[in-house]
Amino acid sequence: MTNVELVKQAYSHFANGNVPAVLALFDPAIEWHECKGMSFVTGDGIFTGPEAIVTNVFMHLPVTFDGFNIAVNEIFGAEDKVVMTGYYQGTNKSTGNPFKANATHVWTIKNGKLAHFFQAVDTATINS
Repeated sequence: MTNVELVKQAYSHFANGNVPAVLALFDPAIEWHECKGMSFVTGDGIFTGPEAIVTNVFMHLPVTFDGFNIAVNEIFGAEDKVVMTGYYQGTNKSTGNPFKANATHVWTIKNGKLAHFFQAVDTATINS
């Protein structure tokens, strides 16, 4: 499986709600960089390991948003880096406002596992 195929598989699992399958693709020491502007993020937004990501990110999504999903436009890569461009969509529960916010993810793959995640997202649109 190529690195691009690995990342595509992760988004497919996430879209289908198969979080265990997503986590199985993570390196045990994955470093996750969540945007500080996401309303649920505390501290520097950097989490290490699948359990920390579930607790500090994934579990907050259904609490914070209705219908949260990632609309993938493009996934491409070179060597150990893979980039996703697309949108986050849903409704912010605290404001009641629907959103469609630009999102870009940069993944680093190590030994066939997702080892590093960097997120850039339009949090102003999500939080409005």
